[in-house]
Amino acid sequence: MNRKLAIVGLLALPLSAFAEEAPAPEEKPALTGSAELGLLYKTGNTHSGDLKTGFDLRYEQDKWLSLLDFNFLKKKSDVTGSVTIPGENGADDTTVEKTSFITTDQRWNITSQTNYTLEGDKNYVYGNIWYEDNDFNSFKNQSSISTGWGRHWYKNEKASLWADIGPGYKRDVVKAKGDVAEHTDSALIIQAQALYLRTLNENVEFKQTFSAKYAVKSGENSIYKAESSITTKLISTLQLKFTFSVDYNSEVDEDKENTDTQTAVTLVYSF
Repeated sequence: MNRKLAIVGLLALPLSAFAEEAPAPEEKPALTGSAELGLLYKTGNTHSGDLKTGFDLRYEQDKWLSLLDFNFLKKKSDVTGSVTIPGENGADDTTVEKTSFITTDQRWNITSQTNYTLEGDKNYVYGNIWYEDNDFNSFKNQSSISTGWGRHWYKNEKASLWADIGPGYKRDVVKAKGDVAEHTDSALIIQAQALYLRTLNENVEFKQTFSAKYAVKSGENSIYKAESSITTKLISTLQLKFTFSVDYNSEVDEDKENTDTQTAVTLVYSF
């Protein structure tokens, strides 16, 4: 009889009494980031080496989102030049050609942006700072500052689109050339940016960014940048990244191209 009562009592309990307590959801860290590294080295008739590295940090807390992105590119190659060897015991000096493996060009840039989300979680205001030091183009360095409004325009399980726009100020330090000394050009700009993310499958993600720093006054330099990348997950924290980027300056020296492109393959470690 007691056994029957015990069985009836068990059957009367709700199913939730037999379910294991669900584990608490894992709290997402406020600070996340990644670091990447790529290297290309050529030997044979010529020697050259390219090093690409960088990192990005993301801090998100309540309505605040801060992003910091740093990139560095260095190129080394064979350079042949004349070297004078002093003569001994009154002999004439001798000039010979010598090839050295040295740094020929390098570029680095840093971008920082902070967003504050407004009511409704779609709109935000932002502040943006950018600086670039580039041996590949006509400018010793370039920088800008901007603030404005943005919106998270689109989001579903596979894709997201952000875009923002606002006024700003740009400063270009132009390299000396011939009779023209190094000088600084400043301009008011309208800055527009967009970021599109799409998950192709559980291991592959596509990312497209675009930014425009449009000089308000005619004849002043405007800067346009676009980058497309595909990231493939190798293991949980290591990815392989394919990147194609385009940089365009509207006003450059006659011997320089307006457009610079770069294709890179890097390993990315996320933390």
